[in-house]
Amino acid sequence: MADMAGDRMLGCLFGGAVGDALGRPVEGMSLAEIRAAYGPAGVTGLPRRAEIGEATQLSLVTAQAGVQASIRARARGIGGAYFGLVQANYIEWLRVQGEPMPEQHLNTGGPAQRDPAVTAPRGAGRTTLAALRMAAARGKPGHPLGRVDDPVNDSKGCAGTVRAAPCGFGYPDPGAVFTRGQGVAALTHGHPSGHLPAGTLAVAVSALVNGVTLVDALGRAMAELRKHAGHEETAAALEKALELPRGGPAFQAPERLESLGRGFTGPEALAIAVHAALVAEAAGGYPLEIVPRGLLLAVNHSGDSDSTGAICGNLLGARYGARAVPEHWRGGVEAAGTITALAEGSAVEFGARPPADSYGEPPMDWHMRFYS
Repeated sequence: MADMAGDRMLGCLFGGAVGDALGRPVEGMSLAEIRAAYGPAGVTGLPRRAEIGEATQLSLVTAQAGVQASIRARARGIGGAYFGLVQANYIEWLRVQGEPMPEQHLNTGGPAQRDPAVTAPRGAGRTTLAALRMAAARGKPGHPLGRVDDPVNDSKGCAGTVRAAPCGFGYPDPGAVFTRGQGVAALTHGHPSGHLPAGTLAVAVSALVNGVTLVDALGRAMAELRKHAGHEETAAALEKALELPRGGPAFQAPERLESLGRGFTGPEALAIAVHAALVAEAAGGYPLEIVPRGLLLAVNHSGDSDSTGAICGNLLGARYGARAVPEHWRGGVEAAGTITALAEGSAVEFGARPPADSYGEPPMDWHMRFYS
């Protein structure tokens, strides 16, 4: 993947997957428990079996749906199906795991559904499962059930946010990007603090993929966030994350993250991930030093370590590219092939010259790569 935007998309997905896998074994443990189990430094590397969880699984499914929606829009000359395609992909993800449901008439196959690591049951959150089961029960997978203006519940959990990073691929307009991230989370999380952090993350990722610095990307994301009703909790959490001192080794202590919460809500998870990324960058060094530093800080705290690790990885990977994620971590994490395929597909589909036949429509082999 030669162009920088494509490499940053790849870094975003790999960073998220590695952060998820680093934090998964210690999710819900206190910092004291982590240190008792792993030593004074806590988690220092991937486990031998580096499993991904729901965060990465649905992030990859989201990336796939984004490519599908773009192919569909180019083929038919119309858009507007994005959220329906995302929901249909999520329902297919659930169906492949053996969930009983009515006939769905799905047409969503692609690299994510072909990878057992992406479809394996990994303890998805109750809120996500309940919302998707309700959507599946209607037998209309392409008609979004949960919407920003018609919430499916009142959840502010972070599961909607951790899958929203790929909503920042391909569309530079921050308003449109925010709408995508927010709407994807609202499919399952109805409280403003459950979907506004997702829109914020998507805008930050979009800016980073397009070459903006981390600080500037966060500034753009927060400016967009403040335009939306109900933004106060998310904005306050991010402001606190930005205000905490982050210079020098003394500020890399995991205890500092504790003041931002445990990460189980969207605002807390985003704030912890943002602060860990900023601390890692402030400490200096090469990108290959910054990214691991941030990921390890993001997972060594009392709380939702896999979610905060995934979001931090999305941000730092999008900032510095795939090569800043250690090669042995990229090679050791599950779904590496699918991550590569979806990042490459996103880079090509959203690039300057997406594949087109003599009539200007997507070629059938390209279409089938993401729909079969």
